[in-house]
Amino acid sequence: MAIVWFLVLVATGLGLTTAGPVPTSKPPSIRTGCDIGKFKYLPPTEWKAIRKAKDALENSLKTQSCSSCLFPRPWKLTQLQVWERPVALEAELALTLKVLETVADSSLGDVLDQPLRTMHYIHSKLQACVSAQPIAGLRPCDLLQDWLHKLQEVPKKVSQDCLEATVTFNLFWLLTQDLKCVVEGDLCV
Repeated sequence: MAIVWFLVLVATGLGLTTAGPVPTSKPPSIRTGCDIGKFKYLPPTEWKAIRKAKDALENSLKTQSCSSCLFPRPWKLTQLQVWERPVALEAELALTLKVLETVADSSLGDVLDQPLRTMHYIHSKLQACVSAQPIAGLRPCDLLQDWLHKLQEVPKKVSQDCLEATVTFNLFWLLTQDLKCVVEGDLCV
């Protein structure tokens, strides 16, 4: 009789544990309206195309010294609050796209097509995340405000060649470390 009750309890316990889906903890950046979790790791074909484009861009850059280098920035994305990180990344990616699109009009268009499509797609998803964030009452920190202002002003103050160089050299950091950090949300420290 004790064995029967034991089996009933075990069966009941097993039935309860498999009765429904187990909730998982997701980083705050991965929620409805913010579909960027898939960008934590880009497929190898994308990386190959991005590497090829970066190499072609580096080979096409004119040798010159740029007195004002935008990237790498002198601080890490982790210094921002979690809700501010997609804002910074979206602005950086917007500038990168703007600069690389002018290069794409040149002889490098074929090499840049796929990476630009990928970056536009990522950018559109980041824009959706930024616009979906409930930031009423939240004020961006001074670090973010200063950075966003600098991103807006730098194209007016720096030559196109220097902009191309700085966004090219920052491309992998942007698409690996920074994008991964935004995707991870609170888990990125």
